[in-house]
Parts: sequence; structure tokens; C-alpha cells
Amino acid sequence: MTAASAPRVFITGASSGIGAALAAHYAARGAQLGLTARRAEILADVARRLPGEPVCYTADVADAAAMAAAAHDFMARFGAPDIVIANAGISVGTLTEHAEDIARLSRVLQTNVVGLAATFQPFIAPMRAAGRGRLAGIASVAGVRGIPGAGAYSASKAAAIAYLEALRVELRPSGVKVVTVCPGYVATPMTAVNKYRMPFILPADVAARRIARVIDAGRAAAVVPWQMAIVAGFMRLLPNAIYDRLFKRAGRKPRGLPL
Repeated sequence: MTAASAPRVFITGASSGIGAALAAHYAARGAQLGLTARRAEILADVARRLPGEPVCYTADVADAAAMAAAAHDFMARFGAPDIVIANAGISVGTLTEHAEDIARLSRVLQTNVVGLAATFQPFIAPMRAAGRGRLAGIASVAGVRGIPGAGAYSASKAAAIAYLEALRVELRPSGVKVVTVCPGYVATPMTAVNKYRMPFILPADVAARRIARVIDAGRAAAVVPWQMAIVAGFMRLLPNAIYDRLFKRAGRKPRGLPL
């Protein structure tokens, strides 16, 4: 791949997990990377291990002004990106009976839903003008049904799926493709705290390669791995009475984790 053909890729949540694995995948392909995360030192350490010269931005995706500043700097350097991956997300166990979990619900929604729009918004007009590119949002199979003990996360990912679908249709005539990726379980710090069985769990680097294939193909939506698409379809079709009976004793994500 020559420097002229190297894709320009902007990734949020790039300091760990799927985001760091995606950064490594695209860096190996010679991409010019813009990497964003809240934790500057950890992000810088990730960037140091990558080939090329990634540009790092310290920003919270829920901060629209900070995301706009990062996007505009990236485009001033390299032009409109070929791929923007809104990967940043947080997950924590929540129970509505606890008053303190209302603030946690708000934080999860701000990051996982508002953060998508704040990531994409500065890039849309330049990408539309170029008539090309991919906006990829990382949602989750958890958005298919409400997972007990993870209401905030499930709600945020269900909203993310709906938001991305609306954006896909809005941008359809422009040449800019919107891709919704719903991973199942991926071995990351986010899932490391789970004390229950996680079927079909993928190493982060394997998940990143499969997600990149979905993005490169410009698919409207995909579940990774494919086995979880079957699980998600089964969950979606379950009558409420059966779903309630099966999931009332399901393993739950711990409450009180840092966000």
C-alpha cells in the first residue's frame, strides 16, 4: 500500500479493547490514524507501539466541542477521513431502585449514544462533499433485548442501533455509508469483570479483523461473530413470558464499577 492510497481512519475509544485492536489493524495496513480517548497516557502508549505516525487526541466523546476540535485538526492535517469508527463506549451494572444509578444511566447514555453523534457530526459535511467514506458505529448484541442488571447499557445500545439506522438512510444519497456493527462478547477490560459464561467470546484482535471486514464492505449492519447473530435473532423472537423466565436468573454485570 502506498502512502497515497493509505486510508485516513479516525477511531474513538482507542486506548484499549476493540478500539486499540482496530488501531493496530489499520496501522498495519498503512492507514493514517487519528486516535481519540479520555486517557492520554494510555492512548500515547498504544500509539507508540504502532507503525506510522498516529495523531492522538485526548477527548471525551460526550464533549461535542472537544470532538469537533479533534475532528477539525485531523481534517486540517489530512483531509476528510475515509473511515470514522465511533467505538468509545462504557458499560456498568445498574439497578433503577438505587438513586445513584440514575446518574450512571445518564453517563452511559451520554457516552454510548450522544457520543456517536458528537463523533460523526464534524465529519459529515466534508465526507458528503467528497461523496465517499464510511461512518461505523459500534453498537452491541445487548441492544436487541433489555438485559437485566444492565438496563443502562442495553438501552444505550438499542438507541445506538436506531440512531445509526436513521443516519444511514439520511446519508444514503450522499455516497457516505453508515455501518452498524453489533459485537457479541469480546475479551476486553469491559468484559473482564463479568463473572458469567460468555458464549462465542472473541479475542480483541480477531474481533477487530472481522469488524474491519464489515466496514470495508460497507455493510449496513452486521453481528460479530456470526454465531451471535443467531443468538440475537432467537432472543428477538422469544415471547416476553419465556424471555422473562429464562433471563431473570441470568448473570449480571457488577454495580459500582468506575466509569
